Amino acid sequence: MSNLIKPIDYKPLLDMKQTEQGIKTIKEFFQMNLSTELRLRRVTAPLFVMKGLGINDYLNGVERPVSFPIKDLGDATAEVVHSLAKWKRLTLAEYKVEPGHGVYADMNAIRADEELDNLHSLYVDQWDWEMVMKEGQRNLEFLKNIVRRIYSAILRTEYLVCESYSEIKPFLPEEIHFVHSEDLLAMYPDKTAKEREDLICKKYGAVFLIGIGGELADGKPHDGRSPDYDDWTTGTAPGYRGLNGDILIWYPVLGRSVELSSMGIRVNPKALLHQLQITGKTEREKLYFHKRLLAGELPESIGGGIGQSRLCMILLHKAHLGEIQSSIWPDEMRKECKQYGMTLI
Repeated sequence: MSNLIKPIDYKPLLDMKQTEQGIKTIKEFFQMNLSTELRLRRVTAPLFVMKGLGINDYLNGVERPVSFPIKDLGDATAEVVHSLAKWKRLTLAEYKVEPGHGVYADMNAIRADEELDNLHSLYVDQWDWEMVMKEGQRNLEFLKNIVRRIYSAILRTEYLVCESYSEIKPFLPEEIHFVHSEDLLAMYPDKTAKEREDLICKKYGAVFLIGIGGELADGKPHDGRSPDYDDWTTGTAPGYRGLNGDILIWYPVLGRSVELSSMGIRVNPKALLHQLQITGKTEREKLYFHKRLLAGELPESIGGGIGQSRLCMILLHKAHLGEIQSSIWPDEMRKECKQYGMTLI
């Protein structure tokens, strides 16, 4: 409850009926643009996967997946997905997707250990996408190119929303700014990682923060990343590592930065072994996903996730994720939100 942001004088610009229409408009338009921009085909995604295969996303390694026994499989355990970060790469191989093309899916997840606030819910919905890379694209410039194309799809969607609802005015900048987490640390050495994000996003409006997961000059990572999907250790220049990052924007409604997407070039066998070693997770080499990757059976890829409810929230200028999606919130939070003009579904 202490993390709840209570914006002063907040009034939703759209009523609940308009909001539901806006959500539909954004989801349909954005996924069509994303698909066209990156040449992605839609695939059907699982809600749960078998435990012990290494397919589920381990996130920061401390979040517990929701699990249940399957009667017809001798009570073998299935886990509700945290994300499709690794499942998508298996799908690229299974569908024999050509380089320069990819897949996207509507991912629905449950994260029972999430700390609930304006931006975090037990229910996670996102567009999970993955693209097969061509030879020679394993570099920072290719990553930046993909980021710009995703951001342009976000801008086109914002334009449509503003054309559809005169009450909503655009606020996103025309260009996204790139900064490495090492440089951000050097700019604000006395600030926390979250404070650094707020400061850089307030300055530029939209930022892609590069290199998340590896230790920085202060001996700490900017934020945690699982060792077996994003490549956060490959060097890109002297003193700089990481082929991944987050798309962040400054959100005036809440007066803070908001992450819209986490993405990156994925680990190759060399990077996977290195990252498993430095995180002390070498036992994962024996899991199904990891064995296939180390055997060279999975394509080089880039991918990520884009929050559906969160994108709708910021483009409709809402102050709480619960104004966009139906989820479970503490009774006290519901009462406080109502007092501050945030009516939770």
